[in-house]
Amino acid sequence: MNLFASLPEQLTAEQFDELLSRPAVRVERILSYGQVTPEGQWYDQVEHEWVLVLQGAGRIQYADGSEILLNVGDSVDIPAHCRHRVSWTAPQQLTIWLTVFYR
Repeated sequence: MNLFASLPEQLTAEQFDELLSRPAVRVERILSYGQVTPEGQWYDQVEHEWVLVLQGAGRIQYADGSEILLNVGDSVDIPAHCRHRVSWTAPQQLTIWLTVFYR
């Protein structure tokens, strides 16, 4: 599988592609084109989440108001039940996230 294959020109919503799923780990490719998590919506999952930006850029906001900007090659490890949301993604370029959920 090539993570850069079959990329859309535009997106009306984020696209989630499951690449691998096992009992303790799940790997996804997430595509964003300016999309953000809706205001007031937070991710609060039971798994830890490691995120890597392969292309583009995005900003993760935490429930305490702090934010982290992720550019190409940047990664962050988000602990389980750490409330977070995507507050910004590059509006003029496709952002490709590689996300590993693990227990």
